[in-house]
Amino acid sequence: MGRPARSLPGESLVRWISEAPGEEEELLRSLGLTSVDELFADVPKKARIGRLGLGAGKEEAEVVADVDKILERNRPMGRFATFLGGRIASRYVPAAVDALLSRSEFYTSYTPYQAEASQGMLESLFEFQSLWVELTGLDVANASLYDGATAAGEALLFCRRLHDGHRFLVPASLPWEERSVLANYASGPGLKIEEIPYDPRRGTLDLAWVREAVRAGDVFGLLADVPNGFGVLDEGVFELKGILGEIPLVVAADPLSLSVLRPPGEYGADVVVGEGQGFGIAPSFGGPLLGLFACRHEHVRQAPGRIVGATVDAEGRRAYTLTLQTREQHIRRSKATSNICTNESLMALAFVVYASLVGPRGLATLQSSLAEKARTLASGLGAIDGLLAPRFDAPYLGEFTLELERGTASSFLDRLRRRRILGGHALADPRPGTAQDPPRLLVAPSEAVGEKELARYLAAAKAWSASEGKG
Repeated sequence: MGRPARSLPGESLVRWISEAPGEEEELLRSLGLTSVDELFADVPKKARIGRLGLGAGKEEAEVVADVDKILERNRPMGRFATFLGGRIASRYVPAAVDALLSRSEFYTSYTPYQAEASQGMLESLFEFQSLWVELTGLDVANASLYDGATAAGEALLFCRRLHDGHRFLVPASLPWEERSVLANYASGPGLKIEEIPYDPRRGTLDLAWVREAVRAGDVFGLLADVPNGFGVLDEGVFELKGILGEIPLVVAADPLSLSVLRPPGEYGADVVVGEGQGFGIAPSFGGPLLGLFACRHEHVRQAPGRIVGATVDAEGRRAYTLTLQTREQHIRRSKATSNICTNESLMALAFVVYASLVGPRGLATLQSSLAEKARTLASGLGAIDGLLAPRFDAPYLGEFTLELERGTASSFLDRLRRRRILGGHALADPRPGTAQDPPRLLVAPSEAVGEKELARYLAAAKAWSASEGKG
C-alpha cells in the first residue's frame, strides 16, 4: 500500500511492508520525526506495552515460535475450574455454532442496513426475535442491542417515553456495573436512579418501600432482575405490576433461567431485557456481548433499534424485511428513539443457533444441572468455618452468594486461583467512595464443573479458612 509493490532479484514480491533501505527514515522525515517512538508520544508510558524483544533479522517461522513461547505464559480460562457468577457465563459452545457464524454469507452481512441486507441474515434475526418473544411471553422483540447493561439503559429511556416522572427504581442488589450504566443513561435527560432496599435475611425486594415510593409519585419505571444480583429468585416480582399500575415494569432476565421459570410477560412485565452472551458466545475477556429487548405490541414504536418482519413478495413467497428502524440514521433525529448505530447481528445468530441445537428440553436440563451443582457446593461451603453459604435464605438457581465472615474477597479468590480455580465474582463496588458490604462473592459452577472440581473448590476453601483462622 502506499508505494507500488516491487520485485527484487531473487526475492518474492513485497506486498504489504516495504523492505527498501531508508524508507522508514524517509517516512519519519516527512512527518518531522526522528524515531518511530515519537509517533506514540501522546500515549502515557505506563500504558505502552513495549517491545517484545524478539530480535532482528529473523525468519517468519522463528518469529512465530518466539511469540508462541511468550503466549505460553498466558493462563486461559479453559485451564481453570470456573465458578464465576454474574451476567457473563462460561458454557460449552457446540462446534456447529462457530461453523455457521464463519460462513461468508453471515459474517460479511452482519450489519443489516436495508440496502444490502440479505434474506438469510434477516431470516436468522427474525428467528432470534421469535425465540426471545417465546422466552419472555411478550409480543415483539428487536433485532438485538449491544449488551444487557445498555439494553437496560434503553429500557429506562423507553419507560420515560411511556410515562411522566423523574424517578427510576432499581434493586440495590443490581450489579454495580449495571447501576453505573443506568446512571449514565439517566444523566443526560436529568433523571434520577433510586435504589430499592433489600431484606437483609432473604435478599429480596422491600415491597413496602416500593409502595411508598410509588405513592410519593414522580416514578416513571421500575427494573427488577430475575434472578437478582445475589442469585436469588425473588417471588416479590409477581406483585410489582399490581403495585405499579400504569407505571412500566422492566424485568432483566437471564435467558437460561427462562427455560424453567415463568415468563415475565405473564406477571405484567412491559419490557424484558437480558444478556444473551451465555447462548453460544465465549466470554472473550468480556465481549462481544448481546443485548436482548422485548416489549408489548402497543409500545413497539417506542422501542430502540431495528425489528425484522416477515411478509410475502409479489409472487407470494415468504420474505423478510426491516419493518421498523427507529435509529437517528434512518429517520428524523427528533423522532429517533435511540442513537444505537448498529446491532449485534452475528452474536444474535450465535444465540439462535445455540438455542436451536440445544433445544428447549436441553436448556431446561442444563439449568437443572447447574442448579444441582450450585446446591451441592453451597451446602459444602456452608459447613466450613468462616463461610456463610448461601448468604440469603431464599430460593436460587445456578448461582448463590457466599459471604466471608473474616478475611477479604481478594485473599479468598487468590488462594483458589493458585489451585487453578476461578472462585467467584466479587460483589463489592470497587469505585472510590462507595460503601463496602461484608466480603461477598457470587458463585456459579460452570457447565464443565464436575464432582472432582467441586471437591477441589471445597478443599481450597477449607485451606483458606484454616489460614485465615490462624491469622
